[in-house]
Amino acid sequence: MESRARSSARNWAPLALLLSLAGCSRSSGEEDAGRSVTLLNVSYDPTRELYEDLNAAFACHWESAHGQRVSIRQSHGGSGKQARSVIEGLTADVVTLALAYDVDMLHAKAQLLPADWQSRLPHNSAPYTSTVVFVVRKGNPKGIHDWDDLVREGITVITPNPKTSGGARWNYLAAWGQALKGKGGSEARAQAYVEKLYRNVPVLDSGARGATTTFAERGLGDVLLAWENEAYLLTREAGRSEFEVVVPPVSILAEPPVALVDRVVDRKGTRAVAEAYLRYLYSDEGQEIAARHHFRPRSAAVAAKHASGFPQVTRLTLAEVAGDWARAQAAHFADGGVLDRIYAPHAN
Repeated sequence: MESRARSSARNWAPLALLLSLAGCSRSSGEEDAGRSVTLLNVSYDPTRELYEDLNAAFACHWESAHGQRVSIRQSHGGSGKQARSVIEGLTADVVTLALAYDVDMLHAKAQLLPADWQSRLPHNSAPYTSTVVFVVRKGNPKGIHDWDDLVREGITVITPNPKTSGGARWNYLAAWGQALKGKGGSEARAQAYVEKLYRNVPVLDSGARGATTTFAERGLGDVLLAWENEAYLLTREAGRSEFEVVVPPVSILAEPPVALVDRVVDRKGTRAVAEAYLRYLYSDEGQEIAARHHFRPRSAAVAAKHASGFPQVTRLTLAEVAGDWARAQAAHFADGGVLDRIYAPHAN
């Protein structure tokens, strides 16, 4: 079990499975079989701390309203890898993954939820948004301020593998999009840019948290491409004396979705509490917790309250950059796509 409090960057090692302390007034040893329920939330890498807090708050909310104790287990890893685990039998009541393509696979490969899952909750089932920013070492010794700085000779960039990590796909598409939509932008210019960028990537970790560990603990790289929340968590946990966050003027609107896994909740009898859990993410309390963890809330009121914590950045949409996830997958991430053509793993 992972403690919520970490004193240094050395505690960033990913855990495969966390058990949230989701109780208001009783310890876990006091569970009554007929009055308790357990959910499993299968999520992506940089949501561990967010869901630890959300789970505890929802457990109090549910117990107060229904007199039933609920525990929420957490599973984290690269988003694509997590989706495959659910398809292969991991009994997730809900999934909170990095991109809609990974949830679509739960329908396409195993019919675990309906094809229209994304229409069942507001904002296409994405209760919060994020973007891609840069983390550099204290003092920004390489002078990294914008995307063009990442392709300079001698700059080393850390980003995870788009084949397995949803965050890495957002990183890739942010890089592609700013080149595509920038001055003189074109598909050819975008491809040339990402090819230069990935020449500066020495290693591809399987997930976002692994890439953060590579940058923060192993000391590799001049700049880390990261989710906004992951970047600020790193500076807070590791201390502002070690790292700085650089927000580029243009990035991408990342919309990580959530979904009920129908076949699992119907088999377990957990549909009502699982649906309430996902709806709670849109509540004022849920939005406040998301904002405190540097996920951009959908609630205008909560967003306004936390506006100073979210720097201004032009965020290109997936539609502007790549159409939709099916087209993005076929063009960029499928076998033989652009990524396969432009990236050659470095010999270590």
